[in-house]
Amino acid sequence: MKIKYLLNLVVLFAGIVYSPLQAQVQFHVSPKGSNSGNGTEQSPFRNLEQALGEAYKTKGDVTIVLHEATYRLAAPLVFTPKGGGAMEKSLTIRSCPGEKVVISGSAVLENLQWKPYKNGILQTQVSGSPIMDMLVVNGEVRHQARYPNYDANAIRFNGTAEDAIAPARVKTWKNPAGGYLHVMHAHDWGDFHYRITGKDKSGNISTEGGWQNNRQSGWHKSNRMVENIFEELDVPGEWFYNADKSTLYYYPPEGEDVNAAVFESPQIKHLIEVRGSKDNPVRNITFEGLDLTQTLRTFMEKYEPLLRSDWMIYRGAAVFFEGAENCALKNCNIYDVGGNAVFFSNYNRNCEVSGSYLTRIGASAVCFVGDPDAVRSPSFEYSQFVSPKDIDRTVGPKTDNYPAYCRVHDNLIHKIGVYEKQITGVELSMSRAITVSHNSIYDTPRAGINISEGTWGGHVLEFNDVFNTVKETGDHGSFNSWGRDRFWHPNGRVMDSLVASCPELILADAIETTIIRNNRFRCDRGWDIDLDDGSTNYHIYNNLCLNGGLKLREGFYRVVENNILINNTFHRHIWFKNNGAVFIRNIVMNPYEQTSGYDLRGALIDGNIFTDSLSYNFAQKTGTDSNSIVSKLKFVDPASGDFRVSATSTAIFRTGFQNFDMNSFGVVSSRLKAVAEKPKMPTPLFAADKTDSKTITWESVQIKNLETLGERSATGMDSERGVYVVAVSAYGTELRDYLKSNDVILGFAGKPVNSLDDLRNAVAGADLKKPQQMIIYRNQKENHVTIPAGIIHENVKSD
Repeated sequence: MKIKYLLNLVVLFAGIVYSPLQAQVQFHVSPKGSNSGNGTEQSPFRNLEQALGEAYKTKGDVTIVLHEATYRLAAPLVFTPKGGGAMEKSLTIRSCPGEKVVISGSAVLENLQWKPYKNGILQTQVSGSPIMDMLVVNGEVRHQARYPNYDANAIRFNGTAEDAIAPARVKTWKNPAGGYLHVMHAHDWGDFHYRITGKDKSGNISTEGGWQNNRQSGWHKSNRMVENIFEELDVPGEWFYNADKSTLYYYPPEGEDVNAAVFESPQIKHLIEVRGSKDNPVRNITFEGLDLTQTLRTFMEKYEPLLRSDWMIYRGAAVFFEGAENCALKNCNIYDVGGNAVFFSNYNRNCEVSGSYLTRIGASAVCFVGDPDAVRSPSFEYSQFVSPKDIDRTVGPKTDNYPAYCRVHDNLIHKIGVYEKQITGVELSMSRAITVSHNSIYDTPRAGINISEGTWGGHVLEFNDVFNTVKETGDHGSFNSWGRDRFWHPNGRVMDSLVASCPELILADAIETTIIRNNRFRCDRGWDIDLDDGSTNYHIYNNLCLNGGLKLREGFYRVVENNILINNTFHRHIWFKNNGAVFIRNIVMNPYEQTSGYDLRGALIDGNIFTDSLSYNFAQKTGTDSNSIVSKLKFVDPASGDFRVSATSTAIFRTGFQNFDMNSFGVVSSRLKAVAEKPKMPTPLFAADKTDSKTITWESVQIKNLETLGERSATGMDSERGVYVVAVSAYGTELRDYLKSNDVILGFAGKPVNSLDDLRNAVAGADLKKPQQMIIYRNQKENHVTIPAGIIHENVKSD
């Protein structure tokens, strides 16, 4: 195994004081250079180590220019501080203009002697005992032997099957140890990953893993996939490596010449690490114009919970910053990396990722994650909480060990989450005042932008174009957030009591308002904007929502104004008392979606523009929108994405609604604009004949088919099925002891219930003089309840 242009460095740089009048020094590096070169363009250094050594000794700003080559790393480039000073010099490492510079974590597999194995499969010995976690052939990632086979059009994991680990299949595997099992969450809230350690005689596998999701609610029954199983090597493009025999088995695609092909395999998890601290930071390093590629997959590494969000995360990436100030990644390309692309961990200030193209990323694209020890009274799982009497009442963080005042600007991010599904384009957790602007983010298995909790707010999300999201998961949106902060409690009554007695706790963590403005969102499998559990202290305005509408669940102090909700509406889910919600001057095209049993009026819901009288009347029945209007409207040119309201729609402008720019979404640099895609533009539906969903009353219980995304999210269901309990009368029925609003009836008398018709038939066929079993979905799990004889007296009527 030969590694060309080997770089194995720990670089001590930053902290040398210099005079502002000193000139910038430039050093050149090229594989065509020599060890005796002086670093000029005419006599370049042969390797980066020489250039960095000279940079360290030089006073003044330094630029290291890398000339065209693939520079292969045996270990990450690590930058640490040497000292401190009020004005330290800067270091820029960049490509020579017009030349392609690749920093790779792969080794080239050389001297491969291919020979036939069987059925079109070839085999070869591999020398040097490399890590064989990914295989790249002529620049394309090949798939490990897997079941089911790779399908580019399949929704999850590019193909899943219920029988992936069925005993009958497992028995056909001679030795599956070292294989992987990938499983979606039971409710599509991300995924789990396991390493197979063996099997028993009955065909049951043993595994280790499953720590990659912070909501341990079980596996999806059918969305499962296995890989790295020798017996599943059966289609072109697959491979398997037998480490014990140092043998690579490969089924080449038709027409591929394996003897002329370049075979590579990543050997390291990180390419670049900038490691400092608040007290001793690394300052003023910029990486520019580089291609960064081929790192190991990280889904089996140590993960940690992001407080009480649904997430676990690996604190690492191809490019990793910790303890950095004024450091940047600019105009780079990151692709074919096995885990996260860029990660800002703990203390970072005034850093940025800009002008870069991130694609084919194994996990998340850009992450900002602070130190949990900086959080007051933290909890680390949905059902965990600190006792109210023990909560720290001090406002804000305990320390400064978190990212703040950083920027993610003008980046093209797509085709991410290749291996992991609980991921996002830009992740913000335990951080403050991060600006996310002019990014194009699409083709993601989950949210495009995610905020895991309120700590500590102050973010600005603006002019982003986020679409084709939530492609492999469910129950969230193109933008997703949680806010399970100190004030939040899994028991709503406890939370109501806590915030009533200590309202100052509401903003104890979300200390600054997060602004979401001038973005374009489209989600076809969720909400365009989804503020989930507890999301607090947001100002959301001038956003174009193309399909999924906007949702507020729990939380406090959200101001939503001057947004356009195309073919959708405002979703109100589980609102707490005195939540301070404001929803004004928004264009709404469907009736509000809402969860029953809560006061959904907020502080002010009024002055909105409805496009049909049904939606308007429905809103007024809930006690809101007394000054809202119904108006016909015309958009300027919706087919081309111009959803400004025509000047002829004068009634709309009298509400105070204002048009906003429709031409500034997404990336701005010419090289990225040339390749960035745009969302599909919807045709506005101005329907005058919309009808209410059928709700019927049975035993003083209002029920209906569970049929909307809002009802699914409110209940936590995995799909739109079952009978949704809208409301339960406090009088007139003993079923009040067994059913609650927001329950979903999934079974009765031993029969599955997927609809009102199913319930009607099950009740009609049951002996109601005997106790009957009912399956109820509540608190995100199935509950088997025995309904005593004589409680139910009537059949379910037809609507």
